Amino acid sequence: MATKIKLARMGMKKQPTYRVVIQEERSKRDGKFIENVGLYDPRQNPPLVQLKTERVNYWLQVGATPTDSVGRLLKMAGITDKYYKQRKQTKPAAEESAETSA
Repeated sequence: MATKIKLARMGMKKQPTYRVVIQEERSKRDGKFIENVGLYDPRQNPPLVQLKTERVNYWLQVGATPTDSVGRLLKMAGITDKYYKQRKQTKPAAEESAETSA
């Protein structure tokens, strides 16, 4: 099951508010989701972005891929930068341990 981090539209007509959710890749935009990990309200100035950083990091580590729009939100929140730095730090350590055991 491939998972994605997507935006699910909420709110009334012409007044969008979005939930940041974890969904299966093939599900509809406003369809069934696995977990709600945040909120995005573009109508406020500046736009409101609330994310559960621990849960987003968990899903990124598990292999969930963000859509383009969610990727921009994660970058605004500073989550993707921290995630990729952490990933680079742990990756060489894992490679070194594999080389020593071989």
